[in-house]
Amino acid sequence: MSKSPIIEIAKKVCPAVITVIVSKDLPRVEDFYSFPFGGKEYLMPKIEKGKKNEIENTQIGGGSGFIISADGYVITSNHVVADTTADYTVILEPTKKYPAKVLSRNAIKDIAILKIDACKLPYLEMADSDIIEIGEEVIAVGNALGEFTDTLSSGIVSGLSRYITAFGGIDNQAQNLRGLIQTDAAINPGNSGGPLVNMDGQVIGINTAVIMGAQNIGFAIPINYAKKDLVEIKKFGKILVPFLGIKYVLLSKEMAKANKLLSENGAIVVRESLGEPPVIKGSSADKAGIKEFDILLALNGEKITLENPLSHILQECKINSEIELKILRDNKEINLKIKLEEKN
Repeated sequence: MSKSPIIEIAKKVCPAVITVIVSKDLPRVEDFYSFPFGGKEYLMPKIEKGKKNEIENTQIGGGSGFIISADGYVITSNHVVADTTADYTVILEPTKKYPAKVLSRNAIKDIAILKIDACKLPYLEMADSDIIEIGEEVIAVGNALGEFTDTLSSGIVSGLSRYITAFGGIDNQAQNLRGLIQTDAAINPGNSGGPLVNMDGQVIGINTAVIMGAQNIGFAIPINYAKKDLVEIKKFGKILVPFLGIKYVLLSKEMAKANKLLSENGAIVVRESLGEPPVIKGSSADKAGIKEFDILLALNGEKITLENPLSHILQECKINSEIELKILRDNKEINLKIKLEEKN
């Protein structure tokens, strides 16, 4: 009886899959008490008198990740390490723990790159996610539910170029993710940041989301998205982000109808709160003359929609390149040429 090829893949992949621990220095909590409010019961931390100033390092979250170089570069999901005030630890084995430095956070693509101070580490090779096909066999690896390490689940690529709205991170904000790989390999909470690998044990994606209430529908970010970030990190020490310099809201049919706007798609330039300018002074948008209530319809001929937001289109543009924006202003379409600058 021949053994499954997954056994050999597991031996190759699992040593390079790690746990990311999120921790913070918080006041020491002795117990919890029930606090009734608005007809509901809430659990509140109890801190004894005289101990308010006692601080302890407390684990507040975690996720998965994987090593992609022998000298300690690690890839995970951005929402796993979104808290800029927290400390991060990478666990390879129970006896091998390393403090991790977050080198980059790409919230738009939900990718983060970490670095640990170690060498001769096991690592995974990255495949070309542009050439994967529907029906291809894949394996998802991670720490399911945050406690079952090196959990494997197998399946196939069920779909490509998927668009979803996910909720995650420390503030549980909505996040639009596009270009995703859909798989029926089981992805559970705690798997986020772990690798989706092909039958050669090479990474094709980063596990990122699962549809709650559905069965066998999970999503991964194509690994090619992370390759670009990694090149910039190694070359410049940071991700180079094109910056337009506006505050905006993406339009929907309902919003356009309620505000009697001529366009149902696009990004309308509008301030988030009173006193906060919608166009940042000195930015590329300011220099080009973009005004409040302008509706950005297209960038370089690519329509701006809820499914194809401005932030995603900008990600594909190069810094110092000239872009062309189609804008609706006072019910008239105009074209503006803008030189993109780097986000500080």
